[in-house]
Amino acid sequence: QVLLEESRGGLVQPGGSLRLTCRTPRLIFSVFTGYTMGWYRQAPGKQRELVATITSGGTTTYTDSVKGRFTISRNNSRKTVTLQMNSLKPEDTAIYYCNAEQNGKDNWGQGTQVTVSS
Repeated sequence: QVLLEESRGGLVQPGGSLRLTCRTPRLIFSVFTGYTMGWYRQAPGKQRELVATITSGGTTTYTDSVKGRFTISRNNSRKTVTLQMNSLKPEDTAIYYCNAEQNGKDNWGQGTQVTVSS
């Protein structure tokens, strides 16, 4: 029941960068801080995988394939979470989903397409 709105993805050349932002317009500050936020992705023919998560206090986790290239951050005042993607590779092509988790329950955005062309 949490509304999550991802910014538009896009077409990026290999080695390029793209920033995704997830907004939670219906949450007030004090409620947003109660969620662990994350980004997942699903590539064609692949299973959905966790990309990165960040707790309210700023503790992060990343899947190995994006470490050193992607950075997740959150702005609790703005009620947003951002995924900065650098040094993009064709294998990063996927639909990216914003996630908000609390007490074992997940909320999902509708997804946004990121395409890294050769």
